[in-house]
Amino acid sequence: QVQLVESGGGLVRPGGSLRLSCVASGFNFSWWPMNWYRQAPGKVRELVASITNIGGMPTIHVDSVRGRFTISRDNARATVYLQMNSLKPEDTAIYYCNVYITKDYWGQGTQVTVSS
Repeated sequence: QVQLVESGGGLVRPGGSLRLSCVASGFNFSWWPMNWYRQAPGKVRELVASITNIGGMPTIHVDSVRGRFTISRDNARATVYLQMNSLKPEDTAIYYCNVYITKDYWGQGTQVTVSS
């Protein structure tokens, strides 16, 4: 069965960096585009970044993180990453890895808290 396991979240000061990882299993990882979403308290879940299966072309969907966040993938490790730099308090959220294969599959999420 499809499994997505995120890691790398934590508490970081404004201006700091984190790298999130999502290890996938149960499907042919290299065949599918991958996504990172986030959900802040009291807000709807939003799509942050996507990366294609072929060529690993990244797309950032949230204007406020463009230039600070980078999505990448390692097909040999079945892992997708989200590098987050210059973090701001408004980046505080639970971050979820996602793949759509006839339906949405989600990881359990990893908490990112940006606070001084």
